[in-house]
Amino acid sequence: MSNRDLPSLNALRAFEAAARLGSMSLAARELFVTHGAVSRQIRTLEESLGRALFERQGRGVALTKAGQQLQEQCHGAFTQLREAWHQLCEEQAAPAFVLGCSGSVLARWVIPRLERLRHELPQLTVHLAAQDEPFPASATDVHASLVIAAPPWPSGWQVHELAAERIGPVLSPGYPSAPRLRDAPPSALADEPLLQTASRPQAWPNWAKAMGLPPTSLHPTQPLPHLYFLLEAAAAGLGVAIAPRALVADDIAKRRLIAPWEFRETTARWVLATRRPGDARVNVLAQWLAHQLAAE
Repeated sequence: MSNRDLPSLNALRAFEAAARLGSMSLAARELFVTHGAVSRQIRTLEESLGRALFERQGRGVALTKAGQQLQEQCHGAFTQLREAWHQLCEEQAAPAFVLGCSGSVLARWVIPRLERLRHELPQLTVHLAAQDEPFPASATDVHASLVIAAPPWPSGWQVHELAAERIGPVLSPGYPSAPRLRDAPPSALADEPLLQTASRPQAWPNWAKAMGLPPTSLHPTQPLPHLYFLLEAAAAGLGVAIAPRALVADDIAKRRLIAPWEFRETTARWVLATRRPGDARVNVLAQWLAHQLAAE
């Protein structure tokens, strides 16, 4: 073995244990080998080095100057290895990552992409939890929340902005006025029943303004309590709904809904918010979510 070769790791491990414990017998017990095996491993190191690493001291052994130098390096190296191994074991045994989101986002965006998430991030076990509030006061039962909301962000939350929200009108291809509306200007919606949710009363006025229409030119009907009901009503041909593009993209692709007019950006953002900034899994998931939203 040349002086530049790395010595036997088993020999270094035997030396490190004997140096740390101050006894070859104790090192042998820790390593589940015989006293003779430890002595042979250390002798191999000393022969390769050409210097003694230990000297007899009463019933035990003491490090020589060369032994002290090697022990300092071995201790640091083996400590790093132990820490790295423990971290890997903890990550393997880490609990599932609980992702909270609204029922609409959960049903219409996350669940259809869950199998893709599991395939592309196999190291991340995700459990889903429905939540009513975007930034709940008590969020100890979730690791992060996927939210569509507008800044400013509440204190105490680390927010990863993923994508801008874009909203626009959608309707069923079977809606009675669909043939006429396909090529009509946005102003034609003034005479149609416009569906909205109670949680987004400004959706239609904001979209109208973005399209150059007077915000008061459109007249939404009585609001529905949930986005899921809103889109089901639109699919049933009961009117024209206003919705985030990401939540209707699959329906448009399947021709369950059509979108004759533009989707326009709002002040809201898709964000992944957490109160656990030290969890590295949040960053991994945020990058994946941002990529999915950008691709769509």
